[in-house]
Amino acid sequence: MTTICDDPDEFAEDQLAGWLALYADRVRGVTGGVVTLPTADTAPQVAVVIGGGSGHYPAFSGLVGPGLATGAVVGNVFTSPSAAQVYSVARAADQGRGVVLCFGNYAGDTMNFGIAAERLRAAGVDTRIVVVTDDVASADEVDRRRGIAGDFAVVKAMGAAAAAGASLDEVERVGRHANDRTRTIGVAFSGCTLPGADEPLFTVPDGHLGLGLGIHGEPGIRDVPLVPARQLAHLLVDRLLAERPADAPAGGRVAPVLNGLGDTKYEELFVLWGRIAPLLEQAGLAVVEPEVGELVTSLDMGGCSLTLQWLDDDLERLWRADAYAPAYRKVAAPVATLVPAAAGTECAADATVVPNASRASRQAADTVRVVVAATERLLREQEHELGRIDAVAGDGDHGRGMVKGIGAARRAVDGTDATAGVAFLLGRAGEAWAAEAGGTSGVLWGAALEAFGAAIGDDVDEVTASLVVDAARAFADAVVQLGRARRGDKTLLDALLPFVDALDAAVRSGVPLPEAWTAAAEVARLEATATAALSPRVGRARPLAAKSVGTPDAGAVSMGMVLTRVGEVLTARRDTTNTTITTTTGGVHA
Repeated sequence: MTTICDDPDEFAEDQLAGWLALYADRVRGVTGGVVTLPTADTAPQVAVVIGGGSGHYPAFSGLVGPGLATGAVVGNVFTSPSAAQVYSVARAADQGRGVVLCFGNYAGDTMNFGIAAERLRAAGVDTRIVVVTDDVASADEVDRRRGIAGDFAVVKAMGAAAAAGASLDEVERVGRHANDRTRTIGVAFSGCTLPGADEPLFTVPDGHLGLGLGIHGEPGIRDVPLVPARQLAHLLVDRLLAERPADAPAGGRVAPVLNGLGDTKYEELFVLWGRIAPLLEQAGLAVVEPEVGELVTSLDMGGCSLTLQWLDDDLERLWRADAYAPAYRKVAAPVATLVPAAAGTECAADATVVPNASRASRQAADTVRVVVAATERLLREQEHELGRIDAVAGDGDHGRGMVKGIGAARRAVDGTDATAGVAFLLGRAGEAWAAEAGGTSGVLWGAALEAFGAAIGDDVDEVTASLVVDAARAFADAVVQLGRARRGDKTLLDALLPFVDALDAAVRSGVPLPEAWTAAAEVARLEATATAALSPRVGRARPLAAKSVGTPDAGAVSMGMVLTRVGEVLTARRDTTNTTITTTTGGVHA
């Protein structure tokens, strides 16, 4: 259990602050993560920026240093960092020769790193992307596989290539080649517990292990009987040998990583390695500088994973190359050669000017302020329930992510001038939600809130019910476009799209907005419940589709909850303040 913490919501930030205090002689903190200090008298090199959620240490910050990553983006626990965090770290890490962004193949990471890459390119920074797909258990198609402990092997190759002065094209090529040659399989003996939680995200039946776990607290693809070390070694090695890359020789050389997940003792790993090494030799493989220990963990999960990278001459040279980072050292490069961080802090953002807004838009913004406050109370009350639902086939972070998002939106709203219109206010709220919540839902909610506000605008003469319907559809369109999902995929769209259709139909038939919204929210709630019968086709739950059936989608459930709460606010404000919104042509009137 993750026991030592103050505020669980701030665990990721607090642990990073402590880590930075410990390693201030070799790294520096920047908004969103960390970058290595430059080495004296060394030419600029390609920046390799890695990242993901917290909870995986030594990944990702512990792998920042000469010969490894140039910078690491640090998100919330088991949650992808936001695009703003990725952009900030990449700009700080860039030495003028371009940036390679490297991350595991998860929807939230793909979105956020992809958005950041577009922004970096627009700013003149040549940016490439290398996605790690080493987890053989998560999918048959290689490009749909998750990235787990193979992250380390891929980053080691790119970091060594960059340190040797390779070009951006070459570092990118090395990363893709290293990923193509890397395979991982993992097993779990026990689940991990999020900071502040009383129960683990999943449990493994007595006398069993979970085969094919994920590193975000996802349980194994299936439970199999627990076996002694000799049989476990066979289970891991045989599966990886069956996944040998097509261009790798049957014999040849491999770089193994036997990785502990957080609660498995080093001594247990040593026992297991003693059983694995002979099996690799019997298979005709030459073992090159194996690594045994914790490199990519999952908080306090009990379990381990085996990674094999099939080497050629170039990959072997890169694997053997010197590296020096807080959590990984091939050679103890002297700390004295590192240049101290420059004094001073990052420049504060320019003050934001609140644009002029019409009376109708300001009144709508007042309603938004009430809605945000009410929604924050709701999501804090439901955080653990949403996490419980999400943990059945996901990483269990949905409740925490929604609380982080709405909390950030609430602070943004409270800090915005009272003269702001609804478009500006929701824009600030959406940006804050996406930046602090991270993950897939953080990106989607942030973009959707911005789209809702933009559809109404700050100069609108009247906020009509039909305009609210248009804004709701813009909200949904933003989710569809960014998330690339559709109804039936078992996502929040299964609640949101029926809501928009029902709201549109009710308003067209002349039902006043509060009643129309409330009725449509009930449709959303029922559709969210009905997702229990669906099998997920996208996202982290997809590899665990069978486990997901019978449990509703957490994103759809939270969407239904939030829409219901908005309806309650609209009804209460009409009843207590005499605020009305006409069905098709009228505006907001106090």
